[in-house]
Amino acid sequence: MTVPPRIVDLSKWLSWALRHDPTAAGITLDAAGWCDIDAVLAAAARAGRTMPMAELSQVVSTSDKKRFALSDGGHLIRANQGHSVPVELGLAPQAPPHLLFHGTADRFVAAIRTEGLKRQARHHVHLSADRGTATSVGVRHGRPVVLVIAAGRMHADGHLFYRSENVVWLVEAVPPAYLGIEE
Repeated sequence: MTVPPRIVDLSKWLSWALRHDPTAAGITLDAAGWCDIDAVLAAAARAGRTMPMAELSQVVSTSDKKRFALSDGGHLIRANQGHSVPVELGLAPQAPPHLLFHGTADRFVAAIRTEGLKRQARHHVHLSADRGTATSVGVRHGRPVVLVIAAGRMHADGHLFYRSENVVWLVEAVPPAYLGIEE
């Protein structure tokens, strides 16, 4: 399914507003990252991105990675993960699959081999349950490389894993000892 360019643009704006700079967007997130939908729509309009509720619903429903969630009553919205601002998503630690995957670009592999995966400005390192998703993430940054994470072993060694609502696995960091690299 091809997503219209306007919906892609609105999704990018919404990701920025809900994950990285709500203050600049003119919205306020609660401690769990939720924001009133009317406030988001008003902020979008002030930013020159008038977004009727039907388009917001389309952004949420067409997000290939299910980046956003609506509250049960449909009055609140939040990003499922990827925040660089303080939020507590309320995720409970879970046992991960034996292997997980992370997509990156080949230019980062040398540093990753020595330093492991770091969360950078985000709350967690993002991992996927399949190679295809990891490849699609990596291709956004250059020639893709898929990292294989010994998640089961990490978990057995005491590392905490969380799974977001959109089935992205989250961990504080991945030390080099748990990495395999498929180039």
